[in-house]
Amino acid sequence: MCTVCGCGEGETRIEGHDREHPHDHSHPHTHPHEHGHEHSHAQAHPHGHAGEVHFLAHKGDLHYGLGPAHAHAPGLSQERMVRIEQDILGKNNTYADGNRKHFAEHGIFAVNLVSSPGSGKTTLLVKSIEMLKEKAQVAVVEGDQQTSNDADRIRATGAPAIQVNTGKGCHLDAHMVGHALERLNLPDDSLLMIENVGNLVCPAAFDLGEAHKVVILSVTEGEDKPLKYPDMFHAADLMILNKVDLLPYLNFDVARCVDYAHRVNPKLEVLQVSATSNQGMDAWLAWLLAGLGEAQAARLQNVDLLKRRIAELEAQLAAGG
Repeated sequence: MCTVCGCGEGETRIEGHDREHPHDHSHPHTHPHEHGHEHSHAQAHPHGHAGEVHFLAHKGDLHYGLGPAHAHAPGLSQERMVRIEQDILGKNNTYADGNRKHFAEHGIFAVNLVSSPGSGKTTLLVKSIEMLKEKAQVAVVEGDQQTSNDADRIRATGAPAIQVNTGKGCHLDAHMVGHALERLNLPDDSLLMIENVGNLVCPAAFDLGEAHKVVILSVTEGEDKPLKYPDMFHAADLMILNKVDLLPYLNFDVARCVDYAHRVNPKLEVLQVSATSNQGMDAWLAWLLAGLGEAQAARLQNVDLLKRRIAELEAQLAAGG
């Protein structure tokens, strides 16, 4: 178990990868409930990291986000927790950089869809794929603890999908995505949609090599979710306020929700979407296609630069000969 998120090691299965062998690359995992620093019950967080919005707590409330690790693990000091987290995330970031390089070389636009369970990610994905069929090649990496239910729903649209079952793990990491890419073998200029495990905490910390994190918040959830889970909303570039067709039947304040999100991340773009009624779908698809176009243009530019460099080297060799 790791101090970053408490997920289990050796539980992951990547569909179709060597008969779904365990994803057992090394992570220096440690049980999240081993801790050595003293408990603190201050009424306010005296310092914070990016994206945090702090409020005075009620007297007697428990707050375990104090200290440099911003977490509580009995048996471990804050300093030890920070070192372990740096080791874990450092290794993940190396894999993420490899994924990012692959995406850039092949003009692949990769987005990481993150949310709590039940926000409507898969339904939105299915609808998006159906509407993009004539405009883009789309593939999906599906993250869940168990089952291939969501990947099966994606494959029913005709789009390729690889299921990654994380077992006790609560998020995808960059190494898992790299293995899934080996199975997908995406063509150049593709759109890759990564549906992360339903969790608004741990996926915020793990770079997968994606161009953007897209956080999906449904109107059936609380409008204060951005304040409760600030790291995720700070890490995202786009928030999709989903299931807006249900607003007439709910007591949900859209303006307040957006205000809370912008308190955490003033640069966060917001789209109001319903895959059921199609409201906002055109704007969402336009956002995806714009990103894909930029990835494709960057790939072509890199190809042109490489060709010019090769031509220059050939000319130099010919002149020297």
